[in-house]
Amino acid sequence: MRLGVLDVGSNTVHLLVVDAHPGARPLPAHSHKAELRLAQLLDDQGAIDPKGIDLLISTIEDALQAAEDKGCEDVLPFATSAVREATNADAVLERVRSVTGVDLTVLTGEEEARLTFLAARRWFGWSAGRLLVLDIGGGSLEIAFGIDEDPDAAVSLPLGAGRLTASMLPGDPPQPDDVRALRRHVRAQIARTVHEFSRFGRPDHVVATSKTFKQLARIAGAARTADGLYVQRGLNRGALEEWVPKLATMTAPQRSMLPGVSEGRSGQLLAGALVAEAAMDLFGIDELEICPWALREGVILRRLDHLPTD
Repeated sequence: MRLGVLDVGSNTVHLLVVDAHPGARPLPAHSHKAELRLAQLLDDQGAIDPKGIDLLISTIEDALQAAEDKGCEDVLPFATSAVREATNADAVLERVRSVTGVDLTVLTGEEEARLTFLAARRWFGWSAGRLLVLDIGGGSLEIAFGIDEDPDAAVSLPLGAGRLTASMLPGDPPQPDDVRALRRHVRAQIARTVHEFSRFGRPDHVVATSKTFKQLARIAGAARTADGLYVQRGLNRGALEEWVPKLATMTAPQRSMLPGVSEGRSGQLLAGALVAEAAMDLFGIDELEICPWALREGVILRRLDHLPTD
């Protein structure tokens, strides 16, 4: 069957269309996305403003049309931290439902971490052993660890690259004092969670998902996206530590000139790099591997698991 998964995230609204059936890997058929940046469309009370709601609705309608055009039998719609944490989330969800007919499932942070972990486990298989999975989104950082398909520990922290940039890095380039303050904040938040994972022992394999990690790996020398889905890509902590001070002195337009860095994401790359560096340091990670699958694939895989088999 052809499925669409509609991801309403903090940065983008992304429709991924796949051909899938139980027991087989989902094959991507089409991708449709729009940079909405919901996290930046909040008013002083933390509510998504009327303009943001209208943009969200029109963007969802465009995605639904794309899903229809591509022959999707079903669309799995979900929302993450930007909608989850909006003070008017219920009103937004009801407006979306009444206008578009889409009933957005709002995932908790822990559900995000668990579904992303499932995707990574399926991608790397049982031979990867104990997996530690990191995912930096626009609104949150997810961390999960385990040996099975359901992780033994999963947490979500409010350390998304977009959120941190908007709240703590106002300058372009940012002021050195702001960068130091953000670095302290990020490390304090992550350090509180390390003990939740350390009791399970060392991971056999560390992987990362998300656009932020992919871009950091690319500027540190990883292969291009155009080189193919199955090319192994990694990120070395030493290389990342060399790049962080460079990114801190660059403007967003200058960062957008780096290999693999999009103009829309360049402004929040430094915050993402500080989170990635802190996580790798505090968890004692020297090297990690980039996983092509993430939350959207996890949502699809979970749905397929619950379909009846012939």
